[in-house]
Amino acid sequence: MFLPHVKICGITRKPDAVLCAEAGAGALGAVFYEKSPRNVEPAAVRQLFAGLDPRIARVGVFVNASVDVMLRTARIAAVDVIQMHGEETIETIEALVREGFRVVQAIKRTGPELLAAARALPPQVGILVECGRGALPGGNGLAWNWSKAAPLAQFRAFAIAGGLNPQNLAQVARDSLAAAFDASSGVETAPGLKDEAAVRAFLRAAQELPPRPQLFSWKGTPS
Repeated sequence: MFLPHVKICGITRKPDAVLCAEAGAGALGAVFYEKSPRNVEPAAVRQLFAGLDPRIARVGVFVNASVDVMLRTARIAAVDVIQMHGEETIETIEALVREGFRVVQAIKRTGPELLAAARALPPQVGILVECGRGALPGGNGLAWNWSKAAPLAQFRAFAIAGGLNPQNLAQVARDSLAAAFDASSGVETAPGLKDEAAVRAFLRAAQELPPRPQLFSWKGTPS
């Protein structure tokens, strides 16, 4: 089983990276944001992801960092995807794309604002829709009305985050029409500590979903 549309984020330990990879995750995320309890150093991330299946997308998560900081961090960490959760500009996105990185931009809006923000992004940029609530950027483990993201499916394949866990993934997929999924706290025992049973259950639930009408891969190529 290999699920290129499913990401487990907030990896802080090598055993967790190995677990998620062996269980079928197509992408693993490391957070480079000092205010996050899952923040990790770039050199440590290089070791976390070393030796894993090369098909797995290595994702670095940033919040309002400069282009220079993101590029330097991504290269030290040996990640190939840059995921941004701030108010980054189109110029920032284009600069990262020119350097050869897959870029995923989080959008925290719904309704017409979601569609407008998505249409403003270059077509090669991945879109992650999240609830935007809570103390930190990201889904914050909070369930929300995932159906508010569904209109975007008419225009773009997208990923979704915020409150995803093994028990509700089928509902999230049905309500949101998302093509990809991003889980973190929903498969943890504590911030940055993955729960083996929950990780495996989440990936089994993802495997059992009906085929997605659109394709999305964290690595940037169709699944």
